[in-house]
Order: sequence, then structure tokens, then C-alpha cells
Amino acid sequence: MLSLQLAIDPQQLGLEFGTGAVIGGLIGFAAKKVAKIIAILVGIELALFKFLESKGYISVKWDELSGGILGAAEGAQEVDTGWVEPILSTLSIGAGFTGGFMVGFRKG
Repeated sequence: MLSLQLAIDPQQLGLEFGTGAVIGGLIGFAAKKVAKIIAILVGIELALFKFLESKGYISVKWDELSGGILGAAEGAQEVDTGWVEPILSTLSIGAGFTGGFMVGFRKG
């Protein structure tokens, strides 16, 4: 059995939640901007590949290009189960960060 005795300070909890929300919002906003730039660059690159292939300058193996992406998660390993206590100790910051990240990502 896992016994946890946590002293809950509402003021500290609110401060951690608020700080996490602000930081999460800023990172979410920036992440969406970076994701848009990366998506545009990848789209331009694929369009350039298709154009150069249609002109006969290069030969692209499209099935191999997408095959690397689909098989990327095959090497994942099992995770240690000692993750419960760290998650519980950072739950207030994590919840604030997640909420802020979602708001920032949506507004970005």
C-alpha cells in the first residue's frame, strides 16, 4: 500500500497553479507558432520534392519516406512504475501548466 501524507497549503497551491498556467500559456503559444512554421517548411519541402521528381531531376521513394515515420514508435520500452509520487507532488503546477498550455496553443 502507498500511504501519502501531504500538507496542503491553499495559498501555495494557488501560486503554483497560477505560475504553471502562465508558463504553460506562454509555451503553448510559442509551440503553436513553431509548429506552424515547421508545417509550412515540411509542406514546401514535399512540394519541392514532387516538383523535382516530375521534372526528372530526382527519384523519391515515397513509401520509404513515410515508412520511417510509421515505424518510429516500435523501439519504445517499458517505463519504471515509480512515477506516482513525482506526479502527485507536481500535480498543481502540472494542472496549471496543462491548462495554460492548451489556452496558449489555442490562441496561438
